Amino acid sequence: MSGHLGQIESPADVRRLSLDELDELAGEMRQALIDSTLATGGHLASNLGFVEATIALHYVFDTPRDRLVFDVSHQCYTHKMLTGRKHAYTNPAYYGKYTGFTNPGESVYDLFRAGHTSQGVSLACGLAKARDVLGEHRNVVVVIGDGSLSGGEAFEGLDNAAVVGTNLIVVFNDNEMSIAPNSGGLYEHFAELRRTKGQCQNNYFRTLGLDYRYVEEGNDVHALVEAFQEVRDIDHPVVVHVHTLKGCGYAWAEQNPEAAHSIPAANAAKPAGETFQEITRLYLREKMAVDSSVVVVNAGAPSGVGLTPEFRAACGNRFVDTGITEQHAVAFSAGLARGGAKPVFMVMATFAQRAFDQFVQELGLNKSPATVLVFGAGFYDIDATHAGTLDIVMTSNVPGITCLAPATAEEYLDMLDWSIDQHERPVVIRVPERVIHAELSGFDPLRPTGWHTVREGSRIAFLSLGSTINLAREAADLLEERDGIHATLVEALNYSSFDEPLLDGLLAFHDIVVTLEAGILCGGFGEKVARYYGKTAMRVFCYGGMKEFLDRVPTEEFFAIYHFTPEDIVSDIEALHL
Repeated sequence: MSGHLGQIESPADVRRLSLDELDELAGEMRQALIDSTLATGGHLASNLGFVEATIALHYVFDTPRDRLVFDVSHQCYTHKMLTGRKHAYTNPAYYGKYTGFTNPGESVYDLFRAGHTSQGVSLACGLAKARDVLGEHRNVVVVIGDGSLSGGEAFEGLDNAAVVGTNLIVVFNDNEMSIAPNSGGLYEHFAELRRTKGQCQNNYFRTLGLDYRYVEEGNDVHALVEAFQEVRDIDHPVVVHVHTLKGCGYAWAEQNPEAAHSIPAANAAKPAGETFQEITRLYLREKMAVDSSVVVVNAGAPSGVGLTPEFRAACGNRFVDTGITEQHAVAFSAGLARGGAKPVFMVMATFAQRAFDQFVQELGLNKSPATVLVFGAGFYDIDATHAGTLDIVMTSNVPGITCLAPATAEEYLDMLDWSIDQHERPVVIRVPERVIHAELSGFDPLRPTGWHTVREGSRIAFLSLGSTINLAREAADLLEERDGIHATLVEALNYSSFDEPLLDGLLAFHDIVVTLEAGILCGGFGEKVARYYGKTAMRVFCYGGMKEFLDRVPTEEFFAIYHFTPEDIVSDIEALHL
């Protein structure tokens, strides 16, 4: 590899370059980012905007002795290039070797696994306190921004940082965007800080008691080096407000920062046919046209749940982006419901877990009739920071919340329509990944806790939760083909309560119940079924995930480990010498 990047094995090599050579290095790294991310997919625009700042940080600070923390960490690609991992961005043979987020398992330069948001300053406060208690001398630097400051924990961290009393450097990457355009009064204030070059009298950070510096040219490595040198070894907390351009250096990304925030791999297969995102948008448009009380809510991540810019614009003031604030979004939805509106909060499973307390208090305890649509739940080949396997455990164990898991598009639409119009309870709907159609819906709005028997059989009953219906059907068919057993097949459409008459009825003609769920078994659906049958002779086989963090494991691998295939399930049953 030619150029300066070819000579970089660690930040120590960066520090040997001149300032002009740093400019050249930035250009090389930006091109490597574009080439590798277009090929593998990942967070493109946020990384392009933070190239110069990352170079300057490693140039000025003595990492890893000085501690560098990335909030969210989806802007860490340049950091990885400079810390011994450049081949994953420069050599196509190694593309995708590392995660898209910081990971201590990869490098001593990475302190935490981070893929959610707003926690960085809190982590840095802890690092600073540990340093002071142990009598050490080092800088603690945290990078936050790209929407992260809207999260409540960011305020909590900054509020605490103000009283740390010793060295703590907060680098605020202000690229005027979150994933989507920024939402919230705080961002209007940041715009005023930018307009006045940090000189306006009203200053959020100073109000909290923090020192403050402003860098207008956040993509100028010379200006950044100067600013960071000024605060290096500072004896009190300071915020360095850096104005960057999201997608900098790549025209398409600059012009389309939301679409370029995270992009698919070049060879990624596009979903064939309908998607539940499309089905949801169409339904909500029609529903909102006839019911002015319906309000769609999202917490700063609209693209993951299919809320396109066109859909958001069509909703007008009945679409609310609360910013990256899942706790507030859930409580806000509860307030909407109590005020007579009909909220529909759309959220990815991995982010829903950030609002557990609000699910308990504002929804469950208060019986607030809000609808929560959970997307991205289940097993995926994805970074551990974004896994969506804990939602069943989290929501189904909260008293007062009805949790529904449709298997088909028809069931989903019936559930959604019923949930929006009822006024008695909060409802969580676990949205499947793939669209399956059926002639009739198995969901009965007059009996929302009821399950649906797809076919009657004997000896063995498959209880499938939501998206596992096809797996259950294939296993039942294989069992009949190989062993002549015509099994019962049931869609368990509700996972917060049981269809007790159905479960009791299975006792008469069945010896084995097989549960299937795309989630963690511990505390999940199957475990509850097994407990229900605990005092009976019924044997229960539970299929789902182990209590572990899956990190970019190919789907076929963990399905084999979990016996989540028709062949493995039937073989397990046959092992009982049926």
